[in-house]
Amino acid sequence: MLRDREQLEALEERTLAAYAMRSRQSRKRRFDEPEHPLRTVFQRDRDRIVHSAAFRRLEYKTQVFVNHEGDYYRTRLTHTLETAQITRTIARMLGLNEDLAEAVALAHDLGHPPFGHAGERILNELMEDYGGFDHNAQSLRTVDWIEVRYPHFRGLNLSHEVREGIIKHSDFHNRPAAVEFDVEMYPCLEAQIVDLADEIAYSAHDVDDGIKSQMLTAEDLKESRLYTEAAKLAEEEGAGCDSSVRRYQTVTRMINGMVGDLVNSINQETQRADIKSVEDVRQAGRTLAHFSPQMDERVREHKRIMTARLYLHYRVRRMTEKAARVIEQLFKAYMKEPAQMPPHVLARIERDGELQARVVADYIAGMTDRFALQEHRKLFDPHERV
Repeated sequence: MLRDREQLEALEERTLAAYAMRSRQSRKRRFDEPEHPLRTVFQRDRDRIVHSAAFRRLEYKTQVFVNHEGDYYRTRLTHTLETAQITRTIARMLGLNEDLAEAVALAHDLGHPPFGHAGERILNELMEDYGGFDHNAQSLRTVDWIEVRYPHFRGLNLSHEVREGIIKHSDFHNRPAAVEFDVEMYPCLEAQIVDLADEIAYSAHDVDDGIKSQMLTAEDLKESRLYTEAAKLAEEEGAGCDSSVRRYQTVTRMINGMVGDLVNSINQETQRADIKSVEDVRQAGRTLAHFSPQMDERVREHKRIMTARLYLHYRVRRMTEKAARVIEQLFKAYMKEPAQMPPHVLARIERDGELQARVVADYIAGMTDRFALQEHRKLFDPHERV
């Protein structure tokens, strides 16, 4: 049986929760386009994101460990895919629009610069006099302006709801780029769950990567109830199994615990607040997606321990400090002599009249880890061919 767009939209009407966003309710795109005969508006958004150059480059961008540290560790792309998978699971359990939720999840880190949060921190410092740098705003800028895929407009021309979900990821009230979307209104629930799915993904998979790297041990995590309770379950259900299997099962149970708590908490919250429509979600005056107080305490506790034991580990600090120096030197070199950037990038200053510092930040933010390192060698190593 062939299902066209109208049939898919009718299916949404019958099966989604009252407070879920329907494709038919979308506030559409900035530039008018005819509807696709077979795909809904959010399905098209998801596909445009997956086929973008920015999405492909996530494969070689840092999550915690710089790309050349090893093939096993999560990259920004695998983190994004894990976040999207968790997002779809949560959306399905709550009767939300899975396509919309997945699209926001897949796009949430498109603007992340190379070398993870170290890259974002140093770029923000370097851009202090030019409006700063925030990867959420950069993700929106990426899909709105930097990606060039269509003949009659810049960007991917995504729907209002996906764009709002990107810029209203995490704390958005003081984010200048969110003004377009009314900072007094909260995004739809599909967008809200992405923030928590993101947290669930990295809280669990950073344990896996940290232990695999031998920078983190079970002893380091003994004060994390989130970890120890999951590890106990994994041990009881798989006594005597290989340590790598136990590690995987522990991570799985961490995710299961957080996801189960989150969907129950959201369900209770929507019932308690009598949420019956998307507009109710938007005007609730607070985020409806959150963990229970007990789980929130465990997640915060776990993050404090991970920060102390892994994110501030001397080997990670060496990687991040080295990365910061690379980005700072690239930025200053391009600012001093912008003609060192490729012609198509330079044209944005000369032809489009864009601020030089913003074009430089865009160029660096779009780099992968290894491209940034290669560029650094070409500019500063006298023996490297340019």
